[in-house]
Amino acid sequence: MLQTTHSDDPNVQEKIDKLAKRDRKTEQFFRWVLKIMEWIIAGITLIALVGALGIEVVNMVTEGTAYFADVSHMLHNLLSIVVGLEFVRMLIDTTPANILEVLTVAITRHVILSHDDPWSNVACIACIAGLFAIRRFLVRRSELRQEMVDSFCQRSLHSPGAAIPDISLLL
Repeated sequence: MLQTTHSDDPNVQEKIDKLAKRDRKTEQFFRWVLKIMEWIIAGITLIALVGALGIEVVNMVTEGTAYFADVSHMLHNLLSIVVGLEFVRMLIDTTPANILEVLTVAITRHVILSHDDPWSNVACIACIAGLFAIRRFLVRRSELRQEMVDSFCQRSLHSPGAAIPDISLLL
C-alpha cells in the first residue's frame, strides 16, 4: 500500500491523496476477490466431502460387516473427511487458532493411521506438543476468548441449557 506523504503544493497533495485512495480501493477489491475465491473453493471441497461421506455410508450399508473388517481403511477414509472438514472451516474462518487446529488434526490423523517407526511417532507427538505451546503462548488471548464465545453461542442455539464457558482459564 502506498504510504501517504504530505506536500506543501496543493496540486501535488491532491494527486497523492487520489493515488492513496485508488490504492486502498484496489487493495479492498483484491481482498474481496480472494475471499470470494476462498468461499468457492470451500464450497467445492465441502460438496466433495459430502459426496465422499455418502460413498462411505453406502459402502457401510452394502458391504455390511465386511466393511468394518479392514479398520485401517475405514479410519483412513473417515479421518480424511474430518481433516477436509477442518480445512473448509479454516478457509471460511481464517484465524491462527483454526490453522493450528487443522494442523493438529492432520498430524493426529497421521499418528493414528501410520505404522511408522517409533521415532516418527515421537516426532509427531513433539509437533503436536509444539502446536499446543504455540496456541498457549503465541496466539492472542482475545482471539481465543472470541473463539470460546463464538463456540458457546453456537452451542447455546442448539441447547439452551448449555454451561457458560469459564473465560478466566484463558487469563
